[in-house]
Amino acid sequence: MKETGKIWMNGKLVPFKDAKVHVLTHALHYSTSVFEGIRCYNTPKGSAVFRLEEHVDRFFKSAKLYSMKMQFSKKEISDAILKTVKVSGLKECYIRPLAYYGYGAMGLTPTENKVDVSIACWEWAMGESKAGKFSGSKCKVSSWIKIDSRSQPMQAKAASNYANAALARVEALDNGYDEAIMLNIHGKVAEGSAENIFIIKDNVIQTPPLSAGGLEGITRDSVIQIIEQNGGFVIERDLDRDDLYSADEIFMTGTAAEVKSVTQIDKVKIGKGSMGKITKALQKSFTEVVMGKDERFLPWLTFI
Repeated sequence: MKETGKIWMNGKLVPFKDAKVHVLTHALHYSTSVFEGIRCYNTPKGSAVFRLEEHVDRFFKSAKLYSMKMQFSKKEISDAILKTVKVSGLKECYIRPLAYYGYGAMGLTPTENKVDVSIACWEWAMGESKAGKFSGSKCKVSSWIKIDSRSQPMQAKAASNYANAALARVEALDNGYDEAIMLNIHGKVAEGSAENIFIIKDNVIQTPPLSAGGLEGITRDSVIQIIEQNGGFVIERDLDRDDLYSADEIFMTGTAAEVKSVTQIDKVKIGKGSMGKITKALQKSFTEVVMGKDERFLPWLTFI
């Protein structure tokens, strides 16, 4: 990672290399942290953060679900995000707000510790989403089951949830795939390791309901709204593994992934084994939105 600009920590901008925490920070031991992934795009009208308000709202919702008493308001966090990006000098970047129980009392109970907040940003490289953007990604249905919402709140974007996802991702990579697809305890499709999932069958776009265990993705919501504004619709229903194998097209959505195509699941070729026309059109539509070229969605952009 290229160290650029500064990192905002509890109200102060500190040099990138000096943004450190104590080894006995509670979150390091018990995964008591929540975070967001946000994108800033270099649009023709200048750098703009995509759906800032919605990301900050979810950040605070996640904190509430973990009984975190935030020491900053939503406006203060929003302003700090914009300030951090501006100081970085980056025209386009990935932004990571993080709230965590910090250093103080050590033991399972987190609430005795102060909630610290940091905001970092760095230059974005396409990286792991590259395959799905062009040739189509190959996915493996994971042997790891998605954590059930009766175990912990799945609508919190919490670090603890991603330990489960990391196991699935590593398993997929070790077996020669690009990404994992996770099933819930009932055998229904939940989501990818870090993305929501959609299938297309007979020109009908379908996606699992949030009750299946997937995160309420902001890119997921964006894509659904784009489809609806363009005269289409999306059906939310429980999906089986069979539905994946028999789909004409499959795509995934996420802040990092944006809209990426899936052309193989396990050893099964999806559709013709190449990116489908609906997925390709959605990629184009989404790019136009984040680049400020679709005036209907300009309110989603907060310019630096």
